[in-house]
Amino acid sequence: MAKHATRKDFSLKALELFRICATKGSLQDAADEAGISVSTVSHHLSSLEDNLGVKLFDHSRRPLLVTPTGRAFLRKIEVALHDIRIAKAEASAGSIENASYLRIGVIEDFDSYIAPNLAMYMSSIMPHCDFSYHTDWSHSIIKMLRNRELDLGVLAYSSENMFDLLDHPFLRDPFLVITPKDTMDVVGLMHGRSKLPLLRFTSNLFVRRQIESQLRRLNISLPNHFECANGNTLMAMVAAGSGWSITTALHYSHGKQFQDKVQVHRFPGKSFARILSVVSTPDCARSVVAQVRMKMNELLEESTLPAIHDQLPWLKDSFTLIE
Repeated sequence: MAKHATRKDFSLKALELFRICATKGSLQDAADEAGISVSTVSHHLSSLEDNLGVKLFDHSRRPLLVTPTGRAFLRKIEVALHDIRIAKAEASAGSIENASYLRIGVIEDFDSYIAPNLAMYMSSIMPHCDFSYHTDWSHSIIKMLRNRELDLGVLAYSSENMFDLLDHPFLRDPFLVITPKDTMDVVGLMHGRSKLPLLRFTSNLFVRRQIESQLRRLNISLPNHFECANGNTLMAMVAAGSGWSITTALHYSHGKQFQDKVQVHRFPGKSFARILSVVSTPDCARSVVAQVRMKMNELLEESTLPAIHDQLPWLKDSFTLIE
């Protein structure tokens, strides 16, 4: 028989921890996400169950199994917690210095210069905020945003995965063809009339999927000889004469040590580009999103864009910020 619940206010922390544990089935995952000990998580959950007078979990099972009562409770509090996060975000929308915690994910494309400068800037304007920065691929950051493990991400846009996330585009990043120095017959390469193989990004990346979609539209099918997740490695392979590749202007800009050993070409026929965006959860403060987007634009304008536009003037109209 269920115990009689005592009259006691619910702890918001306990409700959040219950949601995480119920979703992931692990006290350790909840502890890691909240930055507290497993014993503290266990204490919060026990207090919540005592307060309600019901069992939310079958504690004899591993991973933790939510009881039918727990599942019903989860459905109700997920709506309430979402509304609370929205209210908190709206309340702090014009006062980001009051923010206490922010989790940001940034794709590796920005890892060398822009991401560190973004981190320094956000720390300076949000002095009382605890930050968590995560570097990963776009698809992984999207997954973390959807699971509410991040508040916002800087990544390559992919509408098929956005769902309730909010998209704030800031950069158009056109695709290019790079070949070994003095290799000029790009059309021949794309139609397989060369011994040089196409060196690809790995198949799980958004950038690879976008390239393959464009090749299918052009009825181009080439054998898969080599694939890699790192744009600099692809440039190194092209510079060594091992093949050719389809990459983006941003990826090319990071491979400075290889640029004098490769030839850059417009993508033949109809051009295409990926869109880089600041993507946020619905409850992330609008003012925070605006600051991240503004700083990304500023950093790109003072470093990446001028350097590439000077080197490749024909990219001035396509490698551009989105206002």
